Amino acid sequence: MRIRTDDEVYRVDAVWLGPPKATFPWRARYVAWGVGTVVFLIALTVLRNVGVGLFWSFAWGLVATVALTMVICSRISHERPLGAVLTMWLRELNTPREQTTGTGGAVSAAGVRVRAELPRRKPRGSDRGRAKNARRAEEARRKAREARAAGATRQPRPGKRTAKKTQKQRNREVSGVRTP
Repeated sequence: MRIRTDDEVYRVDAVWLGPPKATFPWRARYVAWGVGTVVFLIALTVLRNVGVGLFWSFAWGLVATVALTMVICSRISHERPLGAVLTMWLRELNTPREQTTGTGGAVSAAGVRVRAELPRRKPRGSDRGRAKNARRAEEARRKAREARAAGATRQPRPGKRTAKKTQKQRNREVSGVRTP
């Protein structure tokens, strides 16, 4: 069973062939006559404002009207009337677009700050720790001066390894394996 649609009814264009007994040699829908009239008036206005002479503005206006009317009417059908095409065109023009250009630009060395002097390393530790170490070092220097003045012989520091201890440790090492 075939279902017949009513598309054939709408495919028949409302065409005006001209006055009775004097038909035009071309076919044009009623919509095309209306669109053509508006396009012709706009084309004449533009051409006259540009400074084209009267004869040439009519001639070129007629050529532009035929071309633009054919383009516009090729987009119009019974499924998409002129009002819908105009609304779609206006919405296309007013729709916000995605920004295609990036913000910023290429990276360059122009924005890099350059100093004449090299940056100095910051000392490790806090100010309190540095002050404590400075006091200890000063006290050790003072004790060393006093010991030299008293004529005492130099004693190895407690906790520091002597040559004898190092020799004993080396004897206990496994042969062929050296440790730092």
